[in-house]
Formats: sequence, structure tokens, C-alpha cells
Amino acid sequence: MKIKEIMIRNVKSIPANISVIEAFKILAEMQISGLPVIDENEKLCGMFTEKDILKTILPSYIETVGKFVYVENPKGISAKILELINLKVKDIMRKEVVTVDEDTAICEVARIMITQKIRRIPVVNKENKVIGIVARQDVLRALLKDYIK
Repeated sequence: MKIKEIMIRNVKSIPANISVIEAFKILAEMQISGLPVIDENEKLCGMFTEKDILKTILPSYIETVGKFVYVENPKGISAKILELINLKVKDIMRKEVVTVDEDTAICEVARIMITQKIRRIPVVNKENKVIGIVARQDVLRALLKDYIK
């Protein structure tokens, strides 16, 4: 089975020059955790996720300290939250985006998701325009379709 059989074709995307706060409102309204970012030529230029916002707010060393627990919000985090007001999506989005084309096999997409630790993958055409998106749940639903009713 190919990804074109299960991908979501009506893909919402956001421009790179909108504010992080505005983009977060879109994510919250849609009840999703990330969206593709497109440039002025409607080509994929990044991915914007809730994780990008958290990585911006939390200290850069957070991944190396392991299971350190914050008891209360440190002053530094409050300052970083205030800085979000002036940031654009292009400032914090992930610029290196893993993509697939519509003829990629579903099992290959599942492998990519696991090895790259990503939740959703944009499906692009030869011009790097987003023609679809596939999330882990879409892949699982397709793989387990014979077993769930």
C-alpha cells in the first residue's frame, strides 16, 4: 500500500512570517501539534510544532540534564515566554524536514517515523509543494484496518 492511499490531501499550512503566538493559536484551534510551513512560492520550507515552542522556552541544556524536575517556573522561562511575542515561525521552525512522495510505501513511512522520531510527514511533489500529510495514527489505522472495526 502506498502513502497516497491514506494521506490527508487537504493540508492546512502556515506561512513562515506569521508570529509564533498566532501559529500556536492555529494549532490549538485545530487541536493538532504541528503544521507544515510554506514560503511565498507555496513550497515547503519547514515544520512548526508545539515542541519547537517548548524548545524555545526551556533552557537549551534541558535535553542533557535528564530527569531534572522544575518545582516552579524559573524567571528565565518567564522571560523566554515574553520573547515569543516578537518571534516569527521562521525563527524557531525546524528547517530540515523529512518528506516522502506519494508513492512511498506505508511500511517505509512507519520506519522513517520511528527512526527519525517524528509524528507527521509532509508528502511533497517534485516541486517540493505539499500535496498531503500523514500522521502516525493514519499509518497505524492503515496497518491495522483488518483488525479494528
